[in-house]
Amino acid sequence: MQKYSTIIGVIELRQSGIGYRTTKKRYNIGNSTVTLIMNRFHELGLPLEELKAMPPKKVEEAFYPPENLRRAEKELPDFFQIHQRMMAMATPDLAFQWLEYKKEHPNGYQLSQFYKLYRDFLRENLGQNSVSMPVERIPGERMYIDWIGDQPELLTDPATGEIHKVHVFATTLGFSSRVYAEVFLDERLPSFITGVVHALEYYGAVPKYLVPDNLKTAISKHSKDELILNSAFSDLEDFYDTIVLPPPPRKPKGKPTIENHVRFLETHLIERLKENIFTSLDSLNKETQKIIAAINQADFRNKNDIRRTREYAFQTYDKPKMKPLPSGSFTTCDYKYFLRIPDNYHLEYDSHYYSVLYTYHGKPAMLKATMSEIRICDENNRLLCKHVRSYKDFPRYITDDSHMPPEHLYYKELNAHDGAYYRRWASVYGESMVTLIDRILRSVKHEEQTYNSCKGILHMCNDVPRHIAAEAAQICIDASACKYTYFKKALSRLVNHEPTGKSAAGHLPEHENIRGRDCYQ
Repeated sequence: MQKYSTIIGVIELRQSGIGYRTTKKRYNIGNSTVTLIMNRFHELGLPLEELKAMPPKKVEEAFYPPENLRRAEKELPDFFQIHQRMMAMATPDLAFQWLEYKKEHPNGYQLSQFYKLYRDFLRENLGQNSVSMPVERIPGERMYIDWIGDQPELLTDPATGEIHKVHVFATTLGFSSRVYAEVFLDERLPSFITGVVHALEYYGAVPKYLVPDNLKTAISKHSKDELILNSAFSDLEDFYDTIVLPPPPRKPKGKPTIENHVRFLETHLIERLKENIFTSLDSLNKETQKIIAAINQADFRNKNDIRRTREYAFQTYDKPKMKPLPSGSFTTCDYKYFLRIPDNYHLEYDSHYYSVLYTYHGKPAMLKATMSEIRICDENNRLLCKHVRSYKDFPRYITDDSHMPPEHLYYKELNAHDGAYYRRWASVYGESMVTLIDRILRSVKHEEQTYNSCKGILHMCNDVPRHIAAEAAQICIDASACKYTYFKKALSRLVNHEPTGKSAAGHLPEHENIRGRDCYQ
């Protein structure tokens, strides 16, 4: 098969009267090839100008039809069927299809030829012609983040000798390609956030964008997981004054820099770590940092690369364009999402329950727990309230009084007071009132049964002079009638300047049942 330029050139020379000898030397072909081209040119019956206007591939196929290229002993694969199988496979594997082809046709095409023919089929029938777009990396603009897909067995249990898998977190900067890596026991969100924080501290500066992978381990189909991740990203953005910019889903070429470095680290980091035995995560990470430092100091393979080394390019180009780290350090939180705040307006974390304003019950919420603090935010990550984190067994309910509805606050205040509280309150009105309250508290086996009476008596004194309240208390003491109703009558007579005394006030039977509602009559 000859190329388009040879075919057209031979026809032009022969039509110009140039002989076979000169024509075959010009294109380094034989007499038979010149004859073949000219014979097929005459068979087609097309003028030379029309041939020149046709696509080169069509001209080549017109003179050398694909069916004529098949060797009798080699069966051309049915690429339409092969392509349908490839599309149906969870993980398309062309080499597997070639093995199936070779089982049926042992003398068929070899693997490299099979690959080329399949690519030709895709280009000719499906219009697939893969090209790469050059991307201009801007210094200091982006930090790419991903987990290395391979989960190597690197951590040895010193007690049992069992080898455990670990997860390798990796980042790289878009221009300098300076890499960072850290080993974790899992790929959960706290590990991811910790890795990002440590990477930024390693670089000592903050890029304009953080570009994480799609984080399949952190995002599931449940909306609550997406809200948790969005909340974590929002916290990172606020603290570091940066922007989290995930790549398009299922588009690995949207982040080729980190994808290339993930493959690079799978060899240059993981394989070197496999050479040693590690019994602790700390020792494993120390060795990881040594290897990463050597990678960043190594020269690029392309000697004409202006970046020289990753470290040089970072210090020269990336870091001057990046923002300085904020003061302080980012506090890693444990995030917990609630689809709705319960009717008791308390959210559970670590066997404790933390209150939020009661009007938010029934709405979604996000709880963020640090070692010292509990923060509760709404679904838009706006702060609702804070609590000091409790580590005591009791109380289990951590309640801010301002979060309670009025009726709940009243009952809390009522239940929170004891006999000592009422004695202190009574001391405002003198010794007589203290004695009266004390005798009422002691009049029953369980003093809690008298709290309503004590509260009612003391509330009645709010609107009268203190000496009158003390005198009414003394009248009850002298009459040995230390009861709510007797005090009420005595106080009324004093205020209205009526005669007082045991006969005037009247004596209540000892079995009179003093009900809680009497306090407010």
